[in-house]
Amino acid sequence: MTLADVGDYEAMLVSCIDPRMVAPVYKYMDQRGLTGQYSQLVIAGAAIAVVAPKFEVWRPAFWDNLATTVQLHHIKRVIAIDHRDCGAAEIAYGAASIADPQIETETHRKALAEFRKEVAQRQPGLTIETGLMALDGSIQMLG
Repeated sequence: MTLADVGDYEAMLVSCIDPRMVAPVYKYMDQRGLTGQYSQLVIAGAAIAVVAPKFEVWRPAFWDNLATTVQLHHIKRVIAIDHRDCGAAEIAYGAASIADPQIETETHRKALAEFRKEVAQRQPGLTIETGLMALDGSIQMLG
């Protein structure tokens, strides 16, 4: 297989390393008909890893991966899925940031808004979808 054989794909998925989220995220992407049609970066905190000051040293890895998948796979969109009860969110923003569902939602809403802004500035041709997934796999799209 050569690089020319890689082909075009639909999206890049950014999701969290939390083992509880592996199956729900895969199921969500499968239900959308995207199985085999996306590249994936799994990093603690998902979009939070890209925008939180606590994880600033991780940012180049994300941006390099995004640029690479744009170049190699000609993706059309980025899908970032944060999740509830995220330990990385607590590390990044403190326990108060996830103290109750309403505060937790607002924490992710702000992080995902910053994520969308940053991606749009660096890759203006991409559609950006962001969501917050519950541990049961249900998802609330934010933004």
